[in-house]
Order: sequence, then C-alpha cells, then structure tokens
Amino acid sequence: MTDLATIRTRLAAIDQSHLLNFYPTLTAGEQQSLVRQLASLPLEDIPALIDGYVRRKPAFVLPRDVAPAPYYPHDAGTGSKRWDKAKAEAAGEAIIRAGQVAAFVVAGGQGSRLGYEGPKGCYPAGAVTGKPLFQIFAENILGIHDRYGVWAPWYIMTSPLNHEATQSFFESHKYFGLPRDVVQFFPQGVMPSLDIGTGKVLMASKSEVATNPDGHGGCIRALHASGALAAMRSRGIKHLSYFQVDNPTVRVIDPVFIGLHASAGDSSGEMSSKMVPKVSPEEKVGVFCHAGGKTQVLEYSDLPMELQRERQPDGTIKFIAGSIAIHVMGVEFIHRLATDEAFGLPYHRAEKKIPCVDPSTGAAITPGANNGVKLEKFVFDALELCKASIVLETDRVEEFAPIKNATGADSPESSRQLQTLRAARWLESCGVAIPKTAGGEPDCVLEISPRSATSAGELKQVKLPKAIERGAKVAL
Repeated sequence: MTDLATIRTRLAAIDQSHLLNFYPTLTAGEQQSLVRQLASLPLEDIPALIDGYVRRKPAFVLPRDVAPAPYYPHDAGTGSKRWDKAKAEAAGEAIIRAGQVAAFVVAGGQGSRLGYEGPKGCYPAGAVTGKPLFQIFAENILGIHDRYGVWAPWYIMTSPLNHEATQSFFESHKYFGLPRDVVQFFPQGVMPSLDIGTGKVLMASKSEVATNPDGHGGCIRALHASGALAAMRSRGIKHLSYFQVDNPTVRVIDPVFIGLHASAGDSSGEMSSKMVPKVSPEEKVGVFCHAGGKTQVLEYSDLPMELQRERQPDGTIKFIAGSIAIHVMGVEFIHRLATDEAFGLPYHRAEKKIPCVDPSTGAAITPGANNGVKLEKFVFDALELCKASIVLETDRVEEFAPIKNATGADSPESSRQLQTLRAARWLESCGVAIPKTAGGEPDCVLEISPRSATSAGELKQVKLPKAIERGAKVAL
C-alpha cells in the first residue's frame, strides 16, 4: 500500500499539495480512502494534461482530404462495394464455433436521464416483457450457445459508480441462466477533474478527489489493467464484439460482421465498425470519414455543416455513414494499444459544471457556470491506428433502437416502436399476418427474444402463429 509520505512527495512534485489540505481533520477511514484514491490516479501525467487541455484548448483541424468513408452496403449485391454475404457469414460462424469470439458491453452509465435510479443496463427495455437490457444481451449469449455449441465469454465494463450494483443485479437474477464463469465484470478507470482556470485538481469533498469516468476509450486500459485481456488471450479469444449498453436490438455477436472483419481483403482484422445511413444532415451522430489514408469518425460538431449538407447526384447525403458504436476489435490490436505508449488514444476536453469544495476552507461550491474540465477518451479514435479498417452498413430498424432520452427520439417509446417494427418484418417474411394501422404501421406490440432469433432467417426455425391479432402484445 502506498504510504502518505510518498503521496505527499508526488503531489508536491506536480504542484497539487492542496489535495491533502484537510487530511489531518479526517477520520482514519477517510484518510486511508483518500490515500488509496490518490495512489490510483495518474498523478505524474497531470502537469502535461493541464498544459495541453486546460491552459490550451486543443483546436480541431479538418483534414484537407476528408471524404466520405467507403462502406460495405447492407444489400451485398448493390453499390460499388459488392460482397459475398454468405461467404462472410460462413467465415464468422467458423470463428464463433472455434470459441474465438467474446462479447464486450460498455455499461458504466446510470439511468438518471430516464428517471431510473440504477445502472442503465438494469433498465426495463423489452417492448412487451419489460426485460432489462442486461437480460436481453444475456439471451443473445444463450442463443449463441444454442446455435453453435460454445459459450462466448461476456465482458462487462462498469464504472466505480455502478460496479457493485451491477454485480448484485446479476446475482439476484442468477445471471439470467448464464454460467457464472462466462461473465466477467470490471470497472473503467477515472480521471481527476481539473479547475478550468487554474488546472488544480478539484475536490468533491474534504476526503475525496473529484473524478470523472475516462470515457468509452478508457476500455482499452481497463481491459488490460483488470486482467480481462490476459484472460481472453489465454482462452484463445481473437475477436471482441463491442457495443454499448443502451441498445436492446444490437446483435451482440453477428457472424456476418465477424466474418467480414476477419476475412475481407481490405480489412486488417484490427477494428471494424457498423454504420446506419443518417436520416438528415443535422442528425447528431459521429460520421465515418476517410482522410490521410485512414478511416476515422468525426464528431458531428467537428464536421462543418456545409459538408454534412452536401448531396450526391442522386440526392442522398454525401457524408451519410453514421456511427452507432458497434465495433469488432482484434484482441492483439487491443493488447498493442494497451501496452505500447506510441498507440495511446488522445483525450477529449469537455467543460462542465462540477460541484466541489473550496480547497482552503472546505466550503461546498455549487457552480453556476462551467468551472471544470473533464477529460475522456473515445474508442473510435483507435480506428486511425489500424492498418486498414472497414465499415459495414446495417439497417436502423434491424439493429439500432437506443434508449438514451426519457421522451422523443431515442426514448423507451421509440425503442419499443422499432422493436415491434423489426419483429413485424421478420414475422411477415415467415408468412405471419400482421395487423396494420391506416398508416401502415403494425397495430400491435411485438418482441422477439434474441434467444429465439437474431435475424429473419433464424426465426424460420421457430414455431410461429399464423397471424397476430390487432392490439395484441406478443413476445416470442
């Protein structure tokens, strides 16, 4: 255990000694907790971070050669990048059967924006059943076992805020039928929050440093530091299927995507991504672009709106490939990112209102304006470090029904509608009659468990009704 004298010396060396101002007034338990927290932070990195992100604001420079990223179309037989979907699926299925794929969900968020107190993965998301998000993902893993006879390990990155609650939720639900050794939890790292004027590390209380999660890009470090990466390598896992916790229709492990990632001639097998066509130039999603010979994601706020509004001769949006935070990453690529300093991901700066205490008096401060800088990493920045990266188009209805907002777009209501629409499509393709409204929408509520099927083709193996009654709520 790091001792107080060592911490005091390290803080003095970086001009952050104020973090121990209240140490003599704390209880023994609070003193130990503060020292442990300080020892866990990247203290020696702080001066460079202050210089690079507080005293200066990193300016985004749009690459001169920026262009829309090429992508594999959802309809494999169309477009300039035609491909053999059946071949990719067969390659992916062979990789899955060989036990070389694991699932990885970034689940550090809380459900506060939805009016739900608890980990976001515990939020009831099933259109009919109200199954929590974690259960829906677990049923994906169970379905993989049913179809391919292997247990795909599932790695769940929590945050310090919800780690224990997430584990307790799985315990109370008996891991949703999964063997316990299939699931591994680990918390993401945190970064100290910095005063926007001085660069001093803020204190949340007299006994606690103000910190913030280090972003979904922090998963690279967390996978390594937690031992999860070493466990994957020892189990022979070669590919990690990455997704975020708010999307109940994600195909947790997609054999077509896995196969294309691993076998396409223009893929290095290091990191691949899925996209959906943007519904409008103003849609606030990152955009897949190509610049400097590399695929990259530009945040919607960085890509000039005049470019986002450009159209192709056929009227479609030119920069159309919207990022939906679904990737496949090579395990060896992750290991290289985690262990080679030359491959580190950059930080992104966010100005925020951060409650804190006065470092001199300990008085609570509730800021009325942005008083702090939070630093985080984004996983999509790893794309630029790939030798070659590919993008696969998917259908929004098929695989993107996120629950981010309490109402409106990307809400529980819109997600239920998309779940129903997807299920109706699949059922109709299998000959099931679906009642419709005057506007042509399904006049029912439908939910298909991913253990039953994760595609229309898989649903053909399930015993189905001949028709769905108007106004019915049906879960299959």
